[in-house]
Amino acid sequence: MATGVRQRHGLNCNRKGRCDCPWEASVYSKRDAKKIRKTFPTKAAAVAWRDDSRSAVRKGSMSAPTAITITEAADAWLARARAGTSLTRSGDPYKPSALRAYADAMRLRVNPVIGSMRLSEVRSIDLKRLLVNPLIAEGRSASNVGVTLLPLRAIYREAIEEGVVTVNPTSGLKLPRVRSRRDRIATPGECAKLLAELSAADRRVWATAMYAGLRRGELMALHVEDVDLPGGVIRVCRGWDAEAGEIATKSGKDRKVPIAGALRSHLAEHVLALGWREGLLFGATPVVPFCDRTLTERADRAWEGAGLSRITLHECRHTYASLMIAAGVNAKALSEYMGHSKIAVTMDLYGHLMPGNESEAAGLLDAYLAAQQGQAATC
Repeated sequence: MATGVRQRHGLNCNRKGRCDCPWEASVYSKRDAKKIRKTFPTKAAAVAWRDDSRSAVRKGSMSAPTAITITEAADAWLARARAGTSLTRSGDPYKPSALRAYADAMRLRVNPVIGSMRLSEVRSIDLKRLLVNPLIAEGRSASNVGVTLLPLRAIYREAIEEGVVTVNPTSGLKLPRVRSRRDRIATPGECAKLLAELSAADRRVWATAMYAGLRRGELMALHVEDVDLPGGVIRVCRGWDAEAGEIATKSGKDRKVPIAGALRSHLAEHVLALGWREGLLFGATPVVPFCDRTLTERADRAWEGAGLSRITLHECRHTYASLMIAAGVNAKALSEYMGHSKIAVTMDLYGHLMPGNESEAAGLLDAYLAAQQGQAATC
């Protein structure tokens, strides 16, 4: 009999003649100082697994199963991520809001279902059968299903890197496709009408969203000294988190946004009306930001009373991008003003708004070819 392979006879097996008792194969992992065992219905399957596993153990691509559970692994990972030692794929610390979403997903949807399972025992089929399919059956959105799996992807990615597990069950897992929806974009005329219905203080916040494209958290964290009216730029240096307060921008980089004439007067009036010269530009106080919920509620009431379609702060950001594209700003410059990490992000979001169509593109190509052919003919 091959070393490391044995048949496991049950109590009711008399071991006379042939029997259907399972076969156990084992290999010793020197790194883990323990045996790795697996059971098979046939001896041939057990021998084949042991041959493959011996090679995998030597290469370091297989290790003994860990006893840590999903819940324990998640708690440990979240602690490291909050401390800044577990990083995103791009090498940046996780945003506090992202970690809160991850913690909620684990606490509400993952741990109650598979939290007691060992990290090394979970398979893709387990995630599909126990998590994904039930969430879909409950009517959860594709986005909600994806967010539920995000913390598990991060946990297993790190566990693979550290050699705690050898298989990532989230890899190749098919999830419902997230269908992107087109956000509302206001026309220049609509922007003016929407702003006209607001109080002076609120109008200045919404105008900055519409004509500078700042994110909600960036608006909340904007300081008086970040607005350079003589220089004609807004310096976007930070964002705001509901619990952590001031944080880095989403891309992790500072940027400058040009102050358009449509925005300059709003900002100049606001700076003059402030009772302080340092601190938060739109804050309730120099250190307490405005409440975005009440800001939106006031705007919604005003617009409803005027018979105007509402718009959100996030949709104001999309409106800014569309206005810049219509004004002829190139994609690279727009990407920098929007604070996108890559120009590809800008193109994915706003490529459909870029000027030009099929006939114009064909005409441009024909004109180029004709010019080149004309030059060749004269040579």
